[in-house]
Amino acid sequence: MTIFAFDRADEADWNVVNDGVMGGRSAGFVSVADGTLRFTGTLVTQGGGFTSVRAPRAADLAGQVGIELRVRGSGRQFELELDDGVRMYGRNVSRRAPFSTSAEWALVRVSFTALRSTIFGQAVDAPPIDVARIRGVGLYMVDGQDGPFRLEVDFVRSYGPGEE
Repeated sequence: MTIFAFDRADEADWNVVNDGVMGGRSAGFVSVADGTLRFTGTLVTQGGGFTSVRAPRAADLAGQVGIELRVRGSGRQFELELDDGVRMYGRNVSRRAPFSTSAEWALVRVSFTALRSTIFGQAVDAPPIDVARIRGVGLYMVDGQDGPFRLEVDFVRSYGPGEE
């Protein structure tokens, strides 16, 4: 099931959230053009150390095994986030898992079992992700290395059993 194909500039309202919300100085930028999402910027670990892009997208992924993305980037590690709306302690629970990039286009897969549950980066004992109630997707740059980064995404889709 295709979640994002990036074939229209208005396909999704991607929003940038930088670490400035906690006093950091990282800067991320997002654009969708020519069938590709581009997430670029500079990570500054002092005072924060993250930048992210997020978009709402309702999806019922019951029966699926994970998410696959066709990506290329600056050789750095990024994280995929799925939002199922679970809250604990008055905060949203983040369900994220890392994936690597290279200068060449590559298919990366993130199984639902690889997603870890955190709140503000701290692990929490949350119920398993409810893949039938996905309401948003995010991409994070949080690899702990200062400097510029680039991620291009051709598509985001789910994959099922037997497609592994």
